[in-house]
Amino acid sequence: MNSDLEIIRHTTAHILANAVQNLYPQAKIAIGPIINDGFYYDFFIPEVNLSPQDFEKIEAEMKKIIEKRYKIIAKEISDPDKQIKDFLVSGEKFKAELLEKYKDQNPTLFAFIDENGKEIWSDLCKGPHLRNTGEVKAFKLLSVSGAYWHGDEKAESLQRIYGTAWKNKTELAEYLQKLEEAEKRDHRKLSKQHELFSIHEEAGPGLIHWHPKLAFLRNRVENFWKDLHEDNGYQLVYSPHIARAKLWDISGHSQFYSENMFKLAPIDEQEYVLKPMNCPFHILIFNSTLHSYRELPIRIAEMGTVYRFERSGVLHGLPRVRGFTQDDAHVFCTETQLVSEVCSIIDLINIIYSKFDLTYSVELSTRPEERIGDNSIWDMAETALKAALENKNIAYEINEGDGAFYGPKIDFKLKDAIGRQWQGATIQVDFNLPERFDLTYRDSDGSEKRPVMLHRAIFGSLERFTALLIEHYAAAFPFWLCETQIMILPIADRHNEYCEKLYTELKSKKIKCKIDSRGEKINAKIRDAQISQTPYMLIVGDKEMGENKIAVRERRKGDLGTMTLDEFLVEIKEQDL
Repeated sequence: MNSDLEIIRHTTAHILANAVQNLYPQAKIAIGPIINDGFYYDFFIPEVNLSPQDFEKIEAEMKKIIEKRYKIIAKEISDPDKQIKDFLVSGEKFKAELLEKYKDQNPTLFAFIDENGKEIWSDLCKGPHLRNTGEVKAFKLLSVSGAYWHGDEKAESLQRIYGTAWKNKTELAEYLQKLEEAEKRDHRKLSKQHELFSIHEEAGPGLIHWHPKLAFLRNRVENFWKDLHEDNGYQLVYSPHIARAKLWDISGHSQFYSENMFKLAPIDEQEYVLKPMNCPFHILIFNSTLHSYRELPIRIAEMGTVYRFERSGVLHGLPRVRGFTQDDAHVFCTETQLVSEVCSIIDLINIIYSKFDLTYSVELSTRPEERIGDNSIWDMAETALKAALENKNIAYEINEGDGAFYGPKIDFKLKDAIGRQWQGATIQVDFNLPERFDLTYRDSDGSEKRPVMLHRAIFGSLERFTALLIEHYAAAFPFWLCETQIMILPIADRHNEYCEKLYTELKSKKIKCKIDSRGEKINAKIRDAQISQTPYMLIVGDKEMGENKIAVRERRKGDLGTMTLDEFLVEIKEQDL
């Protein structure tokens, strides 16, 4: 923790904990870390269910603590065992457990001290903090939810209060405005308004049903992706949704990923598993024939649906689900081809993200302490990833030690229209699976060599990427992604025949259009088309029909005037169909 904001938020979390215990003496405190743009604190409060209606009085109590300007001092815990006993006597069993875990790491208490030198409140923490509570200038409590101690559903049920804190009231106001905009863009709320997707208890949680509008968008995105990959030397494949458990033993998933895998009832006395990953299938396809160095690189890609067990408490609309489709690709190449292959992937990433008006930042995650492969292999892989990023003039940050145990990776963090960050593409070097599956190719000297394997996804999961698109565009999707691109609006029934001719002509141009022939007034039809975010409305009345023209309205620019259909087609010729 280094930044001023992190220290402000960390201190504010302690002020929250102090305030809650002042208001609810039976409350016991668990943990209160900082998170992106804020903090939270977990509480165990018997016979009390907190709600946002309680925030006003909690914030008022926090302001009292801030106004007191309590000095914040660190106190070394010289006798951890005694302190553990004191925690237990006062009922602070969560702090006792934490201190037991960290008692050999020079633990400290941070205390609030009043003007007379009296200790008002303290918390087990390693710091750092502000000098006094009065240095907190701007904060807001945001929400409350349930949580479990250690995230274990069998452990105690806690109440988690989320909040944010900033350097001043101006920054806080700007952030709250951003939150308000984010609330308007929430993909779950917009989905209900625009009938995009649904989740049904009868089918099960975390399983998405794509409605026509969103299914159309997905189909367009997938076709764009497939065409681009075929043009760039990828071979598109399909793989099964289940496989024998033995395959996941070989890949290592049974050992390291078992809790996230859906196991099926035995089939022909063999255990089967719903696939959590596509990688082993692509490896089997690669391994089904002998390969020469002349064939490399071999690029295998698939829109592959996978299934992973997520706890019901973390399921969240489209981004956190139990069944999702990855734009998975695996590249098998030589060491000398590694830099150029990563550069080619970056080129694809740039093409794809620019199509959706998305920008990104980049992190390079390097070797963790626990890893496979000797240092020379890691040196080669990390150097190659750095060289590719520098070759493409991409600025990046080093995420030290955060690579997987089987290889380093590049992560692309996407920014949406209001500046929020989303997980984007990943490029991962893998030393593990080529060894486990004994992958080889015949080199120029006739010897067998181990190929380098790259895992690569650009959307990540279509579900999460689609959630990003919904919120990025606020459901006002680009023309090429709209199931209804043009709504034809007859003012009266006598204009329907002319509208049918317009419809037929537009359909012949592969334009997605509909006629709103309801008996509603024209203003109601325009309003409904606007609400549904239809890019263009073509309005037809007596004047337009008499002149063989249309009145054109665009969802953002409003009235574009009267023109012929041919003139309108010129107007939209730059739009992707």
